[in-house]
Amino acid sequence: MAEISQRRRIWGWMFFDWAQQPYATLGLTFVFSPYFAAVAAGYFLASGLSEQAANAQAQSLWSSSQSIAGLFIALSAPLLGAYADAAGRKMPIFWALAIVTAICAFGLWHLQPDGTGLMMVLVLFWVGFIASESAFSLNNSILPSLANTEDVGKVGGSAIAFGYWGGVLALFIVLLLFAENENGVTLIGQPPLFGLDPEAREGTRFTGPFIAIWWVVFLIPFFLWTRDAPNAARSRPSFGQVLRNLGQTIRRVSKRKSYRNFLLSSMFYRDALTALYSYGGIYAKLVLGWEIVQIGIFGIIAAIAAAVLSYVGGIADRRFGPKPVIRFCVIVLILVSAIIVGMSRTQLFGIPLAEGSALPDIIFYVCGVIMGGAGGVLYSASRTMMIRHIDPNHAAEAFGLFALTGRATAFLAPALIAIFTTTTQSNQLGFLPVILLFLLGLYLLRSVKSEGDRADDPTHISH
Repeated sequence: MAEISQRRRIWGWMFFDWAQQPYATLGLTFVFSPYFAAVAAGYFLASGLSEQAANAQAQSLWSSSQSIAGLFIALSAPLLGAYADAAGRKMPIFWALAIVTAICAFGLWHLQPDGTGLMMVLVLFWVGFIASESAFSLNNSILPSLANTEDVGKVGGSAIAFGYWGGVLALFIVLLLFAENENGVTLIGQPPLFGLDPEAREGTRFTGPFIAIWWVVFLIPFFLWTRDAPNAARSRPSFGQVLRNLGQTIRRVSKRKSYRNFLLSSMFYRDALTALYSYGGIYAKLVLGWEIVQIGIFGIIAAIAAAVLSYVGGIADRRFGPKPVIRFCVIVLILVSAIIVGMSRTQLFGIPLAEGSALPDIIFYVCGVIMGGAGGVLYSASRTMMIRHIDPNHAAEAFGLFALTGRATAFLAPALIAIFTTTTQSNQLGFLPVILLFLLGLYLLRSVKSEGDRADDPTHISH
């Protein structure tokens, strides 16, 4: 078989971001999650709850499910990474996870406007999310083999930017051709394509099959140009061996202050960022009263900002290093979170607004630009910071730990949001825990070495 060039390997790796992004952009944030929230709220309203209580219950249901999914990812990702490193083969695992993701995404079609299929589709969404995120963690472990330490930030930032452009294109297609508004027409004033019934919200429900088709088609370059290292395959490791190797790694990491504190810091600020992304569309729907198409336009603006700023962030990462970039992004996201907590349709930090004021909409559009841009840069810089600490020979296991710390408290933000939302009966005050998590991450970042501490550890956490 002909050798695959480095350029194609990089492009194949980047296409994974392009293929996966709609699951987050269309599913988790801007189209499916607000549709789910609206359907769930209507379902609970019909069961006898007040409108405010029904909205809070819908948000709590989503956040509780996200907690369970996050906990599963946290527990499974390090084991999956350790197994992939020990076995020497990642591609069969990619194939299995890709199939599960596609099947689950396609199944989102079955959520009816009257709430039929509510729990089944909720399970399908989060199982697909788990499979997609597990594949993403393994994909991260390929990055160290694609560029040197100086260039890895730029390559990573370019991949994030490329993925966001995929999200922008996917949003455009769905909003222009499929997702209907309250009048039953898409953004261009036409009924959904293919004769989909707007009364049954089939245009919006088609988001699920669309995500699945996009995922399958654009993973083709990834599978064509990504290969396991020659002669990397080893005998299949036992579960006991995987656990022993992982235990040795965790013990070594615990003795490396910079590495340890970076994982803890990123654990908190990435958890807060995920919550911010996950509830952005729900906040727009339940607090500001936006329709799906308006939320989608907001998503396009945020995704374009993320694509542009992620590329710029990759350049800044290469010039200044990842740590200053991470610190700046966390501070900016704390300010955005504070605005979300302090703003509703009728007031801004306690100051009453005129009836029908467009100020909350304008402010939230600005927040969307900042959330998209800062979030993309933050993840890219964090991936670079991780690479400065790890042993490339055990990258899958290391990024499994990265996923663990990114998800170890993934149940915490949604759980705290659910508790705060239920206790206060306020979707805004439910966001208060997000600010606390960002602050914890910022505090722990102080003791992280800008250049990493890999050179300080002669064992490089190898086994």
